[in-house]
Amino acid sequence: MTNVDRTPVGLAALAYDEHGLIPVIAQDADSGEVLMMAWANREALERTLDEGRMVYWSRSRRELWRKGDTSGHVQHWTELRADCDADVIVATVHQEGAACHTGERTCFYRRLAGGTA
Repeated sequence: MTNVDRTPVGLAALAYDEHGLIPVIAQDADSGEVLMMAWANREALERTLDEGRMVYWSRSRRELWRKGDTSGHVQHWTELRADCDADVIVATVHQEGAACHTGERTCFYRRLAGGTA
């Protein structure tokens, strides 16, 4: 058994990329299903913590994106966890409606060609 540091990680200690972003994986808090992956910057994470719902950074629009503002498909977070390198976040959420912009419950509905059945 190894000694693992389980001290909570602050936003300043996260390993953001060269654009100031970090990937966030949204996972259903009840089923464990992976719903989507998006990007966040520090401001998006601060607002997520303050508002109780997921706020991301839209790379295409170059602005904050409150999940559900236009679709109504809001994500209320229950827990945010950083991985061991603090360069990826998993957000467990209660999803209202579809997570994917296509209307699918999850963005991960397509199998790769040649993948297992």
